[in-house]
Amino acid sequence: MLRIEHLTKIYPNGTVALKDVSFSVEDGEFLVVIGLSGSGKSTLLRCINRLIEPTEGLVVWDDTDVTKASPRDLRRLRRHIGMVFQQFNLVRRSSVMTNVLSGRLGYVNPVLSLLGLWSKADRTRAIEALGQVGIADKAHDRADALSGGQQQRVGIARTLMQEPRLILADEPVASLDPVLSHSILRYLEQLNKTGITVLCSLHFLDLVHRYATRVIALNAGVKVFEGLPKEIDRAKFKEIYGEEAQEVRATAVD
Repeated sequence: MLRIEHLTKIYPNGTVALKDVSFSVEDGEFLVVIGLSGSGKSTLLRCINRLIEPTEGLVVWDDTDVTKASPRDLRRLRRHIGMVFQQFNLVRRSSVMTNVLSGRLGYVNPVLSLLGLWSKADRTRAIEALGQVGIADKAHDRADALSGGQQQRVGIARTLMQEPRLILADEPVASLDPVLSHSILRYLEQLNKTGITVLCSLHFLDLVHRYATRVIALNAGVKVFEGLPKEIDRAKFKEIYGEEAQEVRATAVD
């Protein structure tokens, strides 16, 4: 189980990105975080694996306080916490295979990885991971030669190399069209069905209704909703997205 307790993040410029946010995530859930841009979704996900350091509060995963973990313990924890990014975060001039193998960095000698000296087992694992997302034939292509949807699949394959038990997906389909968005989310859904817990931030309620088992909503860093997707009625929609969004998108929750 993952527990977020009274999480607050205040940036050096005084911006309060998260304010006293608490919730828990059961193993095997597909929990979606929603809210407007700037509501704190990305900050929340990045505080969980301490890509961003929280100002106050606790992140507890499998009874381990992530917020107080030493650098060595944090490296061990991150082995099993995969991250899928909105802008893919690939080394664009490197091959797909090299990008996917980087998912094993938490398990191997850093010097050997810098020299490109990967074991046969890791190379086999990388091909298998690419096969799981349907692009094993692209293993030796440059990452920047791939479409946006293919690059995001490389990002998912890289995450698979970590043998994750938790995946944090930060707006993974924000730059993709609707068809590709469903394609990427279906891959995450398939992984979720194997027992991997998924926390995913999304904008669009049609995707939330299709994929989420439960929803957390943020507005200006404050949790304003927690529940099932079907429980987001017109009143909750307005509270999450505001008056103008209510007028434009009211039919989305009918």
